[in-house]
Amino acid sequence: MSDSPLSETATEAVEALLDEVTAEPQPQPLLQAENLSGKVAIVSGGSRGIGRAVALELARCGTHVAFCYLDVGDESRREAEEVASELRQMAVRVFFRSCDVRESSEVGSFVAETDEELGGIDVLVNNAGIGRDSPMWRMADHDWEAVIRTNLDGAFYFTRAVAPFMRAQEYGKIVNITSVYGIRTEFGISNYSSSKAGLIGLTRSSAVELGPKNINVNAVAPGYVRTTRLTEGVSPEILDRARERSALGRLGDPRDVAGVVLFLCSEAARHITGAVITVDGGYVL
Repeated sequence: MSDSPLSETATEAVEALLDEVTAEPQPQPLLQAENLSGKVAIVSGGSRGIGRAVALELARCGTHVAFCYLDVGDESRREAEEVASELRQMAVRVFFRSCDVRESSEVGSFVAETDEELGGIDVLVNNAGIGRDSPMWRMADHDWEAVIRTNLDGAFYFTRAVAPFMRAQEYGKIVNITSVYGIRTEFGISNYSSSKAGLIGLTRSSAVELGPKNINVNAVAPGYVRTTRLTEGVSPEILDRARERSALGRLGDPRDVAGVVLFLCSEAARHITGAVITVDGGYVL
């Protein structure tokens, strides 16, 4: 069978296609979202993992980017500087600084400074999040509060702060990064699961309240994603089980999530609001 003329023709066709493949100097956008060129986006927690991937994809579409990060030392500042440098290489304007999303006053100041520095606010991606796992009977108050305040309160503060800008211009795209654990849960993550379930509720409430002003509010629910702060402390055994449980047999990559965020910010998703899209490789099936 392998010596048949049909097989040889197919082989030649494949080889011809491979010959046409050239190395790209940098990854191409996952989605060509021309409507985002010249817009201004805020990405919370934009210096690492999913936030970084989202910021880069937006910049590749010509979007000016403001991102915040939590300053916890030299490494966090270095990561933020590196992301800002990557963004500037794409010829977009960039604003970034440390901002504790748990503090409403800091969030309000960051949003106001973004408007002043970049000339408006069109897109918000609420990505900042943490996890502090423990059985609930051992969970300290500060571990519950830190996760709820970061993952849920921070998203509310940012949404509330950008709403007047978006309502005035009658245009806006808000995407909340929730989790499959806002849909289902597992042992030891009552704080994380509660915060992400609450974020789904916030997404739907915001969609109802902001929709009349042409503002789309949606959520993306990733499963296990490689190279993010939330999976750094997860044991290899748990990651292996997650990989095996996934219908696609693999963990996600930050760009897998960024691609869906980009879609929801594009005009291709103009009639989608209040939705929760899982990006988990079939983990929750």
